[in-house]
Amino acid sequence: MNGFHGEYEVTIDAKGRFLLPGALKKQLEEGENTFMLARGFEKCITLYPMKTWEGIMEKFKALNQFDPEVRQFTRQFLGGATEIELDSAGRMLMPSLFKEYASIGKDITITAVLDRFEIWDSVKYKKLFEEVSPKEFSDLAKKVMVGF
Repeated sequence: MNGFHGEYEVTIDAKGRFLLPGALKKQLEEGENTFMLARGFEKCITLYPMKTWEGIMEKFKALNQFDPEVRQFTRQFLGGATEIELDSAGRMLMPSLFKEYASIGKDITITAVLDRFEIWDSVKYKKLFEEVSPKEFSDLAKKVMVGF
């Protein structure tokens, strides 16, 4: 697999559950139904397939825990990380901790980002693209894609 792809709008039900879109489930490895939820950057939520999460944990173990910046980043990144599973209907429960952190309402957007998924409040996600002009996007590409 070269990475996940796609962007999907989903609704959170009254019990806090959301459906992982079938198109995303098809991109997962056979039998992959356990994930880790973690606080993401820019106030979104990141959903990691367990295989990806395990690789991240190995990298965290190699960090110098005597460095205060490492400890702060570790707290911020791992704080509240929660294991969740798909139920028999293909739904996941969104803990209130994460809904509050990302200011998530009823409508969410799940977007694939290489080896993980980001979960955004749909209104906030749309604003991300409205706030960046085509020129700013082009300038950003030029900056981050140096040597590509």
